[in-house]
Amino acid sequence: MLIEKRLQAGIRDGSITVMFRRWRARQATAGKTYRTAAGLVAVDEVRVLAPSKITRRDALAAGYGSADEARADLRGDPADPVYLLRVRPVFTPDPRSVLADDDDLGPADVAEITRRLDRLDRAGPTGPWTAATLAIIAERPEVRAPDLAASLGRETAPFKLDVRKLKNLGLTISLRVGYRLSPRGAAYLRARSSQERTVPR
Repeated sequence: MLIEKRLQAGIRDGSITVMFRRWRARQATAGKTYRTAAGLVAVDEVRVLAPSKITRRDALAAGYGSADEARADLRGDPADPVYLLRVRPVFTPDPRSVLADDDDLGPADVAEITRRLDRLDRAGPTGPWTAATLAIIAERPEVRAPDLAASLGRETAPFKLDVRKLKNLGLTISLRVGYRLSPRGAAYLRARSSQERTVPR
């Protein structure tokens, strides 16, 4: 879920509890928690309302000075419905961050990660990609995604999507510029390298 920069600090400190969105199709579900640029955000309510029904109270909760100001700031096609979202910050650790910090990998952990990477490789439209992606991030941390993608002969957008899949496994960490291996990712590559050295030739 995208949250514009001007709202991020307010959502984190709880002073912003409402957002208005004009969406062609609903993009958030009440009761779910989303990873956003403002951190983990829980959505407690999502409902459609006419712009004329925006109240001053909800406009203030969304960071506006008035309902008219909130209406004037709505983006998108006027024919699309307007949604009101009630949100709050979630301060429990991001499960991906907890997983990324766990570098105590036993043989079963390594085998499970390998199984998941193999599945991603099989699903890839251009063939295996996980090993090369992990390797280039290990070799070139904090390098722009377009540069990493180009060095692998890939388009930037699909490359970034694939790195996100590795992040979901706790193997990489996104930085302000580029990426680096997480402790878990580094431990996995070490374990795989050790396994390869012990395989009889």
